[in-house]
Amino acid sequence: MKLLKAGITAAAVAVLSAGTVMADDIKIGSLSAITGPIVSMVVEINAAQRAAVAEVNAAGGVLGNKLVLVEADTNCNPQTAVDAANKLVNVEQVTAIVGALCSSASIAAMSNVAKGAGVVMVSPASTSPAITTLDDNDLMFRVVPSDAYQGLVLAKLLLSKKIDNVALTFINNDYGNGFADSFRAAFTSNGGKIAGDQVHEENKASYRSELATLSKGGADTLVVLALGDGSGLTIMKQAMESGLFAKFVGGDGMRSDDLIKQIGNANLEGKFTGTIPTSVPSNEAKKFEGMYGDSKAFKFGSAFTTPSYDATMLLALAIEAAGSNDRALIAAALRKVANAPGEKVGPGEFAKAKALLAAGKDIDYDGAAGPAEFDERGEVDGVIAEYIVKGGKYVDSDPLEF
Repeated sequence: MKLLKAGITAAAVAVLSAGTVMADDIKIGSLSAITGPIVSMVVEINAAQRAAVAEVNAAGGVLGNKLVLVEADTNCNPQTAVDAANKLVNVEQVTAIVGALCSSASIAAMSNVAKGAGVVMVSPASTSPAITTLDDNDLMFRVVPSDAYQGLVLAKLLLSKKIDNVALTFINNDYGNGFADSFRAAFTSNGGKIAGDQVHEENKASYRSELATLSKGGADTLVVLALGDGSGLTIMKQAMESGLFAKFVGGDGMRSDDLIKQIGNANLEGKFTGTIPTSVPSNEAKKFEGMYGDSKAFKFGSAFTTPSYDATMLLALAIEAAGSNDRALIAAALRKVANAPGEKVGPGEFAKAKALLAAGKDIDYDGAAGPAEFDERGEVDGVIAEYIVKGGKYVDSDPLEF
């Protein structure tokens, strides 16, 4: 099935499958964001998920059947996410879901569709602290750390750079509000001052009024906790055009290739920095880079591609461990393949994992992004890196330690 054209409306739900689906194929869903405010990220995120599925099928598939990834568009919108999840769960009859990506989409899809249907979801990108306490019947998992941690790291990073007076603007959704709460608390409790603090709505043509208000506090650094293909891009462009701030700071949602294309390297290098979840240094991470670092499967190092691969692989392993495409059995098997004890398996080792499971042995998946040890809330520990723009691309630091 061909990809939908770029002109799709935001309300439309795109469902795409990797090839012709046969009666015995086993389907997992991907709650993606093919349209909307993170579209430039999603191209590579989806490609990483497809790469994992291709690996699984090259190793004989799951339960002796082909694994098919069915992609649906949430537009990073809660209602569209519910529609997309309904299509995946009730029409496509997927056994499990990778995603969603935007936090509001994950929360809406789980609360309104997946929870009632008993479908497990593993998000590779939803970072809102609200997910930690979500009433989800132990069905919502994620392989990236919460913004409760990223907000703390971002605050300490700025203070370590002697940036102790900032203005803050954040998008009015689960992602922006949660990230801002965490950053604000950590920054001010450690001696920082927030000279302007303002929430903003997505999809506005102009934020010049908000920027004028934010600049009145006298800070020369603007922290933008938004999405780099959406409001974040518009805010940074208009702030630069007005000469209101000298430096800009973002989180993981701002790491958009389109932001570099539209604003330009010269306007960002030395003036824009941010934080993003990154891979834990490990043999598995090195092996993954060896597999895909020079590959055309996806752009290696793009935001959230590594956890997207891991989330997809974990669901494939859970299906194999369950010995069935029964949704409840798959959900129950997820921690069994992710957590110790068990023989270690990692990227590129699906055939080895299948053999171990067939022999009745336990496995423990250590992913490309890091050990996938889920706690009682379906959360993992993680590490955060600083990114900057240099030479027209994003460059990451080693994991930050504060």
